Amino acid sequence: MAVAREDEFSRYVKEARPALRRTAFLLSSDWYEADDLVQRTLIALHRRWDSLERRDRIAGYARTVMIRMIISDRRSRRWSREALPGVLPEPAAAPDPYALLGDRLVLMRALAVLGPRQRAAVVLRYWEDRSVEETARVMGSVGSTVRSQTVRALDILRSVLQTEAYGPAGGPVPAPRGDGPRG
Repeated sequence: MAVAREDEFSRYVKEARPALRRTAFLLSSDWYEADDLVQRTLIALHRRWDSLERRDRIAGYARTVMIRMIISDRRSRRWSREALPGVLPEPAAAPDPYALLGDRLVLMRALAVLGPRQRAAVVLRYWEDRSVEETARVMGSVGSTVRSQTVRALDILRSVLQTEAYGPAGGPVPAPRGDGPRG
């Protein structure tokens, strides 16, 4: 008896599955969701297979089960998809996109003050993170020359950057007032 029931249900699934899948796709607009919906519909049908009397009307019953499942899914998804926390998080402050550009311009002006060998020593040592020996090999000199060039260049950079930040008098540089020819 159970074998005949399983055979009959298997034959029904082989015949009805393509049509059920097309209907499920029309309902869900997603093939993956349609496959899941067909599978769940067939499980529901299998559970009630013995109590279904009119086997000629199973297609209509299967469509009804499928439609109710997708309506239930969409209804529950609408309510359960969004989880609201007790307190809304504050958005992080957006960084000033021009701050790094300003720092880069100040650094480029300070590097322009250096001589070519000092600039090369600083760039190779600190920007490219090379050792003294590698820098000496690239510059075609010895390690002691690279060290002395680097020390002198850093002294000049410190004084130029300090002047840039605090002005020649040692106080903070005042912000431009905008009352010049364009202001």
